[in-house]
Amino acid sequence: MKNWTELENSSFFDANARERALGMVDKGTFTEFLNPLDRYCSPHLPVLGTAVEFDDGTVCGVGLLGKHPVFVVSMEGKFIGGAIGEVNGGKMVATIRLALKAAADIKAKYPEEYAARRPLVAVSFETGGVRLHEANAGLLAHAEVMDAFQDCRGIVPVVAVVGSKVGCFGGMGFVAAATDVIVMNEEGRIGLTGPEVIEQEMGKDEFDASNKALVYRTTGAKHKYIIQDCNYLVEDKIGEFHKTLAEVAEIPMAEIEKMRRIGSLKLVQEQQELVKLVGDMQPKDSMDLWKYFGNEDPAALPEMTTAEFLKVVKRRVRS
Repeated sequence: MKNWTELENSSFFDANARERALGMVDKGTFTEFLNPLDRYCSPHLPVLGTAVEFDDGTVCGVGLLGKHPVFVVSMEGKFIGGAIGEVNGGKMVATIRLALKAAADIKAKYPEEYAARRPLVAVSFETGGVRLHEANAGLLAHAEVMDAFQDCRGIVPVVAVVGSKVGCFGGMGFVAAATDVIVMNEEGRIGLTGPEVIEQEMGKDEFDASNKALVYRTTGAKHKYIIQDCNYLVEDKIGEFHKTLAEVAEIPMAEIEKMRRIGSLKLVQEQQELVKLVGDMQPKDSMDLWKYFGNEDPAALPEMTTAEFLKVVKRRVRS
């Protein structure tokens, strides 16, 4: 395992779930819940002849960002594509509930300092969605996680962190959208249906999953940032995610609420306006939308570094 300084300078995209969990919080502060030594794994996979992991492919724990407790969920895409089942879904829900309990305890003990000590939930999504081996349990886990996010609303900020190899797809794309804030690197991707599935169902003429440039223009972070489905776009370093989470931890909840994409009638209407725009435009490529939102040379944007992109990009204006 790399030391903390090495982790901070490492690629988030290449890091495993435990490295991301350790690096997103302050040095030496992370404590893991149900670590591999506890051997808490899925009871369903052995029945199907599938290998298990002793953390069920999801690292959960708590650390600090300054005085803010940060409850971390970090998914491992190398284990069944980061898919969600009964155990790792339960770990996610329990971690979020612990954040809510911590918020109540801190408010009771430090009422005058609560804002400076308010907890935060950070979920590093690396998942293709539901674990088909545990279909019903996995679907239930999706619902329970979203329900737990709703319980946090206005109390504890929930941040989706997306920047790993698998991306965030399937039902977990819905789950990520239900968070308060989304932070991505350029390599991050979010979508409901994965590119390969679209190609399989609709044909290569509709969507060529082997065209990586097309995939990133459609599901990638730059596109999500332009259309305001991503709040922060950062360089691909664990330390940059750490720094951004520390900034979000200091933002008042009233401002956090303004960063959401769903969760109110106004936000639903805003999304409907975007859907209507796409229906009216019938764009052939996401770059058509980029140009509509004020980017005169949209073809240049994918080739830019993150820093160059952030200096010049024009984003959808939210109503």
